[in-house]
Formats: sequence, C-alpha cells, structure tokens
Amino acid sequence: MNRPLLRLCLCYAVLSLLWVLLGESLLHRLIADPQHSILWQLAKGAFFVILTSVLMYRLGQHYQNRLAAQQLARRADESSLRQAAAVFDSTQEGVLVTDPQQHIVHVNPAFSRITGYAAEEVLGQTPKLFASGKHDAAFYQTMWHDLHKDGIWSGEIWNRRRSGEVYPQWQNLRSIRDEQGQVSHYVAVFSDLSALKRSRDELDRLAHYDPLVGLPNRLLFSERAKQDLDRARNAKRTGALLLIDLDHFKDINESLGHSVGDALLQAVATRLVTHLQDGMTLARIGGDEFAMLCENYSTDQAAALAVRILEHLSQPYHLNDNDLFCSASIGIVPYPDQVQNVEQLMRNADSALFKAKGKGRSTYAFYSHELTSQAQQRVELGVALRQALEQQELRVHYQSIYDLESGRIVGFEALVRWQHPEQGLIPPGTFIPVAEESGLISAIDHWVLEQSCRQMRKWLSSGLSLSFVAVNISSRLFSNAALDREIARILFNTGLEAKYLELEITESAVMQDPDAAVELLQRLRALGVQLAIDDFGTGYSSLLRLKRMNVHKLKIDQGFVSGLPDDRDDAAITRSVIGLAHNLGLQVVAEGIESSRQAAFLLEHGCDYGQGYGFARPQPVADIDWQATGMDYGQRALRLSPMHS
Repeated sequence: MNRPLLRLCLCYAVLSLLWVLLGESLLHRLIADPQHSILWQLAKGAFFVILTSVLMYRLGQHYQNRLAAQQLARRADESSLRQAAAVFDSTQEGVLVTDPQQHIVHVNPAFSRITGYAAEEVLGQTPKLFASGKHDAAFYQTMWHDLHKDGIWSGEIWNRRRSGEVYPQWQNLRSIRDEQGQVSHYVAVFSDLSALKRSRDELDRLAHYDPLVGLPNRLLFSERAKQDLDRARNAKRTGALLLIDLDHFKDINESLGHSVGDALLQAVATRLVTHLQDGMTLARIGGDEFAMLCENYSTDQAAALAVRILEHLSQPYHLNDNDLFCSASIGIVPYPDQVQNVEQLMRNADSALFKAKGKGRSTYAFYSHELTSQAQQRVELGVALRQALEQQELRVHYQSIYDLESGRIVGFEALVRWQHPEQGLIPPGTFIPVAEESGLISAIDHWVLEQSCRQMRKWLSSGLSLSFVAVNISSRLFSNAALDREIARILFNTGLEAKYLELEITESAVMQDPDAAVELLQRLRALGVQLAIDDFGTGYSSLLRLKRMNVHKLKIDQGFVSGLPDDRDDAAITRSVIGLAHNLGLQVVAEGIESSRQAAFLLEHGCDYGQGYGFARPQPVADIDWQATGMDYGQRALRLSPMHS
C-alpha cells in the first residue's frame, strides 16, 4: 500500500469538501452585492480548477518518476539475473539449489557433467540420492550444525556418480534467507577432486617408485630402511640388507641396445619379486642395482637367500629373440649392529658388493670392518697416485710377445707399474681401478704411450729387429674423439714410425658407442698404427661389427687359454677364434700362456703370437731376456736345431 499517496488523496478530498460546502455560504455573508457575488463564484471555480490541475500534474509527475525508477531497477535486476545465469551455466563447478525441505529445484550444466545426472532426473529429489556411504551420521550432523549456525560449510565429501563411481568433491554449502530471516534455499557449489587426487597419487608414485620396473626407488627404500633400523634397535632383533648388482650389464645394454637392457632389468625385477616374503622390501636404487631389505633375518638366512637369488638370476633370459645370460654379485650387511644410519648401511653394502666383485663376481660377500679401512685406503691411494704422476714414480715394464712358429721375440706389451717409495712395487690390479674411479687413467695412458714410443724408438735405433710395441688403451681414453690426433702428436714428438705402435682396445670400450668407435678405428688405421682387439670373446660384439672394425689382430683372452688343451669348450672356442681371425685376414695373439702344452696346442692350430708367464714375465727394460724362449713346445727353431733333428 502506497501510504504517502493515500494521505495526499485524503487531504485533497477533505479540502475539496470544505471548499464546496463552506465556500458558498462564506461568499453570501461577505458579499452582499449579487453582481459581485457572481464574480466571486467564477473566481472560486477558476481557483478550484487551477488547484486541481496543479495537484493532478504533481501526482502524474510523481507517478512517472516512480515508474521510471522501477523500470531502471527492473532493467538492472534483469541484467544482474542474466549475468548470474551466464555464470551459473558456464562455471566449471557444479551448482545445486534446494528449497528449505532439501528438494532440488535447480542444477547447472556442470552438475550434470560431473555427476552424470540430467537435470530432469534430480529435480524434486534430495541430495541423499548422491550419498556414497563413506560418511557416518556424525559427519552429516556436524555439517548441518555448522550450516545452521554460521550459514556456511566447506569441506571434502565423497559422493556417487550416476555410474556408481564414488569420487571426492570439495563442497561449499550456503543457506539463503528471505526478508523475514527464514531459510528460503540452500545452495551447494562443488568441484570434482578425482583428477587432482590422481595427479597427486601419480606424483607420489613418480617420487617413490621406479617407472621402469615399478619397484620402490632409492628415496622410498631409504625411508623404509630407516624405519626398520629403528624398529630393529628397539626390538633388539636383526635384519639384513642385500645389495644386488648385475655383472657386465653395461656390455649388454650398449651392445644390444637400451630396449633390450630395459627388458632385462624388468625380467630381473620379476625374478627378484618371486623371492619376496612378508617383512621384505625390494627396490631398484639406480642403474642395474637392486636392494632387498629383509626384516628379522639372520646372517645364515641372508646367505641362503643370496644363493637362491644368484641361482635364479643365472638362468637364461629370452628377450626380443635374444638368449641372454646375466649373473649378479651380492653384498650383504647385517643390521643394526654397528650401523648408525641408512647412509652407513648403504656404504657398508657397497663395500660388501665390491668385495663380492673382487672375488670373481657371480657370488656374494658379507660386510666386514676391514672393508671400511680398505675403502679409506683406496681414497688415500687415489691421492698418492696423483702425486706419483707428478713425482715420476710410475714405471713401464715390458712383457715379451713371441712368434709361436720361431719362438723368438717380435714385440712387447707395455704395462704400467707403480714403484711406491715406501710400499715398494704396487701391482696394477690395486691402483688401476683407483685410477679409473678418480679419472687419472687417461693421464696414465698418455704417459705410458709416450714412454713406450720413446723406448721402441731406442730399440730400433740400436738395431734390434722388432715389429711392434703394444699399449693398452683404456675405455676413458678411447672415448676421446681426438685420440688419433693425440697419437699423431706423440709419434711426432718421439720420432717413432706409426707402424711400430700397436693399440690394444677392449671389446667393452668399442661397445660404448660402436658407430663412433668404428670411425675412430678407421682414422687410427689411416694414421698407420696397428690395432688389436684385446680380450676377444669376453664381450658382446657381433661379427658384422668385427668386420667393420678393420683391425689387424685379435687377442684371445687368457680365460680361454688357461683350460687348454684339456677343456673341450676352451679348445673349441680357441680353434674357432683362430679360424675366424685368419679368414678375416687378422693375426691372433694368445694371452696367459703358462705351459708348453698350451703353447703347443696354439701352434698346432695356427695361432701367430703368444705371451704369458710361461714365456716371460713383464720386466723393466734392463732385465729383458732377448734370447729365444727356452720352453720346448715344438717351435721351428727347435725343429731345425741339430739337437732336435
């Protein structure tokens, strides 16, 4: 009701009645002249008409102003409603509106997209339709209590889609009240958290699990190891850590390709999983290393488990049409005795693994305290080796290489030795691994090359008839693409002709980057040096790649020579290598000859050259025996001698 307008109308009615009722009598009393009375009557009527017109104008103006204001407000409301409707329909969050009795009266398109329900399926229903069953009554009581108290509630809630899938939501509830303060509607705005949770789970998995084999990684393994170390100390029980490393995995990975290497790692992981029991954790902690944490395990149990694992892993693998054999070495560390933390546990495991590899691989070894001191000694040895290079403590010894047909020296293999001022002569098996770990091996290789070339130049200048001096090239030095230029520089500085230098390269060095290796070998051959593949038969090179290498010699590894002539397999392999090399136009050198029977077998089957302790040990230049070998194995020099005619 418009009260101001009503008051105005009432006032107008009262004044009009008073004017009509009282005006005539007042005029008769005040004006006696009838002619003047008529004029006043006309004036009174005119005044009434003017007053009424003004009043009607004001009323009309007031009405138009109110109407304009209402239209402006309505247009503003309509614009706001259109904007709200656009937001309501386009927002990515689901929106649900209910009446005070919780019956659904409106939903937006995002609601249907998230829940799978069409609008007509839920209108008139209650939100209980979406209940997942994951929340108890206390949860909903707390929610409604907060909503009635504060008018708002926010939190994570699990609901069910139309498909039946249970999924997480982040939901904001709000109550809407009318002018009287009564609840007129409830509004729920929610977003789907399932994708976010999947992303978090995936990130967590990537952070804690190895993507290739699906096992825990080093981070998760370290956390579990720390927890079990603490539990073992508190419960006064023992456990064991097995650190498992695949033998020669790098050769397989580089010769057959990373895809085969990855497949092998997956196959190894599958086999290791079969040994898991309650209280064990298996992890891939990097490269080809796996770790197995065994709770409540004694040393005897750990040793028995290691034997089973070694036997299982040594079985052949059939991968991508390749039959592979891959053994492993295992380091074992009991805990918690004298193990303070996870870092020390892993260091001890590395030491035990190093010990196992030093015993010939494909075996296991336990950690002992002397290994810690040995590791410290290796660090100190690395420092001393660097000083040895500077103080010229290294020496080159030469092992004679004989022509098996004549039994005479045709060349030498240069071998580095360390003459320590306090410890005496340190064998290469002790300091070469340290040199490789510390990165000094390349500097040592350069030094040996230069010393050997100078010595060969002296021998030739003195009139000795020698064909070559052979120098081993480490994998690190061979990976240097500028090796041919370095060799050319050394030959120029020493004055030695390239044909007298023989470079021995291992198969594993070539396999690191076969294509680049073949190119480098071609450049070295063009330089004029001789090339030999050392330890042939122990790597994974293919015959096709051997043909592309275009080398001059193959060296049969002493592992095959040691069994001659009695070991049938070694004899067959040796004969095959000799025949293969000669068919390819290559010469053959046999390493590790220790007996006349071995030398006789090799001579009988056409091996060209031989070296080993049976002929001569590596010696300083001054101690070299230049005479033909005194070992009788049927060589030509003896056959032509009168004593043997």
